[in-house]
This record gives sequence, C-alpha cells and structure tokens, in this order.
Amino acid sequence: MESCNFEAPISYFDRKFEIDAVKILPGQYFVTTQEKMLVTVLGSCVAACLYDPQTGAGGMNHFMLPSVNKTVVELEQVECMITKYGVHAMEILINDLVKAGVDKQRIKAKVFGGGKVVPSFVQQDVGRFNAEFVTQFLHTEGIEILASDLCDVYARKIYFFPATGKVLMKRIHELNNATIIERESKHRWELTQQAPSGSVDMFED
Repeated sequence: MESCNFEAPISYFDRKFEIDAVKILPGQYFVTTQEKMLVTVLGSCVAACLYDPQTGAGGMNHFMLPSVNKTVVELEQVECMITKYGVHAMEILINDLVKAGVDKQRIKAKVFGGGKVVPSFVQQDVGRFNAEFVTQFLHTEGIEILASDLCDVYARKIYFFPATGKVLMKRIHELNNATIIERESKHRWELTQQAPSGSVDMFED
C-alpha cells in the first residue's frame, strides 16, 4: 500500500543503495508498506519521518508553515491559517499510516530541517518556527521523537528507510546551486496566498 499527496513524488531506482526510492519535494508526503527509501533535501522546511517498528510501514512529509507579517487586524486569521496548514501536513501523514494498518500508539518519529539557509527567511527565522511546530505537535500527539537534527545554519539531505526506521543524513554547508532556495521560496509564496485546501480524514484514538 502506498499513498502520496499533491503531484506524485518522483520514483526511481537508487543505484548507490540498490533500492527503489521516492524523492519528496516541498508540500509532498509519501507513505509506504514496502521496502523503499524516501529522500528529500531540506533548507528551512522540515520533514517528519514516521514509522511503525512492528510492521515496517512508514512515511515522510516535507512542509513549511506559512509565515507572513501579521497586523492587529489580520492576527487571528493568519494564526488560523498557520495552524491549519501545519496540522494538515502532519495529520494527513499520520492518517495514511493508520489507513495502512498502523496502530497510532506504535508510531515513532525522527525529525529534521528548519535550517537558516534561505536569505529572505533569515529575519523571520522560518526554520526555527517550523522546527518548534513539528516538535510541539508530536509531543501533543504523544508520538516519541527518537532522533532529530533541527535549526542551525545548514541544509540537509535525508535518506529514510521506513522498513527499519533508519535515517541517514548529510549536512550541506555550501549550496552548489539555488535549487533548494528557489523551491522553498516558491512554496512559501504559494502558502501565503491562501490557506490550504482539501479535507483530512480524522481517526479515533
């Protein structure tokens, strides 16, 4: 069983690790019960790697919270949008794991990202905002975080193996091109234009 969100993530065969892999871009997520490797590159965005040690099912998302300059008049509306998007990004990943047969009580997490690497985001420190949100959300949901690498001033490339829960992380201190910055800047702009759409299937504990 597999599921994904928005445009389907790119699937390919990774010759280095000799395994089928899925590349996840900003705004996407992927859940699988098969032996696959999930890959993403993070700047200011964060990724939650969730998995069930008992069944080997797992998934990863890659998201950024909208961050806009708040006025007194817009404060309530903006806070609602931020919370809605963050909760949506996490709940949809958890819900699809539950649909795949995972008991929510068994889910474990490893979280990464939130670096201060995008020049236009430095003043607001969007990365720290994202990192604080994902850790607080998982704490509230009672999902244990087994490992994390958040904030700081570097980008990260994440290789996640849901079947075992193993994560390999490469720190990227120097960006050789502007791809990460361009993707995250575009994604952030899209988020500030409107609140996220789409429904989330809720589940009972």
